[in-house]
Amino acid sequence: MSNLLFDFIVNKETKTVLINREFDAPLPLVWDAFTKQDILDQWWAPAPWSSRTTVMNFEEGGRRLYAMVSPEGQENWAVQQYTSITPKTNFKLLNAFADAQGNPQLPGSDWDLTFTEKDGITTVNVSIYNESRERMEQQIAMGFKEGFTMTLDSLEKLLKTLS
Repeated sequence: MSNLLFDFIVNKETKTVLINREFDAPLPLVWDAFTKQDILDQWWAPAPWSSRTTVMNFEEGGRRLYAMVSPEGQENWAVQQYTSITPKTNFKLLNAFADAQGNPQLPGSDWDLTFTEKDGITTVNVSIYNESRERMEQQIAMGFKEGFTMTLDSLEKLLKTLS
C-alpha cells in the first residue's frame, strides 16, 4: 500500500462527495490521463469492467460519451458534458447516465476536478455535487466508493507504466 493521500468524504448535508488522491506522476501526464480518450479508456472503469468511449470532444461545450462494459458485454452508458476547462489546472463537467446515443438521464452530478503538483506528486481533487440527495445516496449504495477506488487504483498502475 502506498503512502499517497486518498480521501473519500461523503457529505449528505451538502449532497457532495469529495475525493482527494495523490499520484506519483507529473501533472501533465495525470492531466492527459483524465482528458485523452486513448488513456481514459485504459483505466476509467472498475476491473474487470472496461471503458469504451465513442465520442470525445474535450473542450468547453464538448462531451464524452462512453460505456462501461462488463466482461459479458453488458454496457452501462454515461455522458460527460464539459462546462469549464482551465488547461492543466481544472475542468468541470456534468456527468449523467445516458443511453447509447448520449441522451442523458437526469438528474446528473456536477464534477469539479482540480490538479496540482508538488515535488513530482500530482494531487487530483474531485468535488461531485448532486442536485438530488436521492441520486447521491443511490450511487453510494450501488458501490460508487468501491468502484471509483478500484478505478483510481487502475490509474495509479497505468501511470507507473507511462511515466
